[in-house]
Amino acid sequence: MIMKNKFVRFFLIFFLLLGPFIFAQEAQRRLNTLRFGTETEIATLIQTLRTENDPSLDDALLELVETTRNRNILNGIFNFFGEREKNGLENRAIRIIEEREFEAVDTVLAAIDYLGRVNASGAARILEELITAGENRFLNNSIRALGRAGKANAESDNAAQFLLDYYYYDNPNNENQREIIFALGETGSSLSVSFLSDIVNDPEERPVLRMAALEALSKIEDQGGLSAIIGAVSDMDPNVRSSAIAALGPFSGGEVDMAILDGFRDSFFRSRIGAAQAAGRRKLNTAVPFLQFRAENDDVAAVREESIKALGAIWNSEAAEFLENLFFERNTPDRNRILSGEMLMQNAPAQFASRVIAELDESRARNQTALYNGILGILGPAVSPDLESLARRFFNSGTVVEKSFALDMAGDNNFCSLEQEIRLLLDENNPGLVRRAENTLERMGLN
Repeated sequence: MIMKNKFVRFFLIFFLLLGPFIFAQEAQRRLNTLRFGTETEIATLIQTLRTENDPSLDDALLELVETTRNRNILNGIFNFFGEREKNGLENRAIRIIEEREFEAVDTVLAAIDYLGRVNASGAARILEELITAGENRFLNNSIRALGRAGKANAESDNAAQFLLDYYYYDNPNNENQREIIFALGETGSSLSVSFLSDIVNDPEERPVLRMAALEALSKIEDQGGLSAIIGAVSDMDPNVRSSAIAALGPFSGGEVDMAILDGFRDSFFRSRIGAAQAAGRRKLNTAVPFLQFRAENDDVAAVREESIKALGAIWNSEAAEFLENLFFERNTPDRNRILSGEMLMQNAPAQFASRVIAELDESRARNQTALYNGILGILGPAVSPDLESLARRFFNSGTVVEKSFALDMAGDNNFCSLEQEIRLLLDENNPGLVRRAENTLERMGLN
């Protein structure tokens, strides 16, 4: 026994010392791939970084994007940064747009989309020039990006006015009209409220434009657009009606409350979805009985799911009790159990974590794989001291997936007592797991 313990201690010390060396080798290999690799190798690396949500090579990627004209590399980097709304590529994106005759179309589109995703300050001018140039291949993306970019830099009114003028005077086609309406909502400018309300109130207008205008009014959240939204709640077109109900979320008042509750009685399922979303956004207590009924009885799965989410958003005592019963009743369908458990862990993890872990173990004992994976997914990002023992168990005997979730638990909860277990993962054969372990140690200040 003594010899065995000595061997275990030696084994642990050996890998604790070896782990950082292996990680350094992997980091250097990745850096060399960016410096000397083919477009295929770099694309694979970017996908790995995306999967691992790893920002460690951002500076190297910024350097690479300045020196390469390879379309696949540029597209990959723009998409990777844009998905995370990570700044740093604005000047390069603007330069690509300015020199678009020398660039591939998909590279220009990636640059345009990036400027929109990061709400690029100072990009409005180049985007307006691109729209005015009338190049159809770039038009829709440029319109959307302008709406988002205008919102970011206190120039929302200027962007909105430009888009309104373009709509009135440049005769955009049907598809571009919808994009302009969407972009007006993105600007958040009240200048367009009257214009959008007129579209909503026009029964002869195409439903797709009226629906887009309702969504835009909801994003702008100006009281001047409320009457148009309320009027559309009783529209003959069910799609317009459902869009109007969903658009009520940011507004308040008795008339709004009644319109949302009436939405639960609509036979068109999208209206009931819209009512649930609006009730959750408003935290509308009077909607709780409607949501409870829909969560248990609606014949459309999407309505049941949105009702559960809305109850989690409202989270008064009545909603909390209902969600608790829904999750811990084992005859509840798996999807509803997982969603209700997610609401419990989002709102009161300290109260429910230990009981949810018990249900995780029960689902494993019963070989309920889908339920097990679902409950594991809601425990991963939770914050509760009860997760420490579960994380330790996963580190010692879990699968790769379970160890990955254990890293989330350790990092999110700062379980420094698990440092040794995390360091052992630095010698795993799975590079992704090694990288996640190193990132977790960095998050916890243990690197």
